[in-house]
Amino acid sequence: MIRDFPQDERPRERLIQNGASSLSNQELLAILLRTGTKQESVIQMANRLLKKFEGLHLLKDASLEEIMNIRGIGLAKAVQILAAFELGRRIANLSYDDRYVIRSPEDGANFVMNDMRFLAQEHFV
Repeated sequence: MIRDFPQDERPRERLIQNGASSLSNQELLAILLRTGTKQESVIQMANRLLKKFEGLHLLKDASLEEIMNIRGIGLAKAVQILAAFELGRRIANLSYDDRYVIRSPEDGANFVMNDMRFLAQEHFV
């Protein structure tokens, strides 16, 4: 259990001391999930979640139902994960205003890059 970890090895405390960038994806997910189960720590649950979806790349597109299929993750935890990914998407799109000017192929690529970066299939835009 997480309470068995030394104080300075717990994800929440490490984030406070060293900043979010010092944590692994597993530890950041553990903070979002907040609690584990009687059988496993929240760190172990976060690890299973990442393994199931082969990392953040596939997890970011997972449905509510797919996330809830992970033992120990119910509706509330699945919703928190989806909300975090949606906030990330919105933040990634903040830098573009409605009047983005495209003067070169590079400008065009930069304009659509955030939306298309992780698509599983090629798209023509």
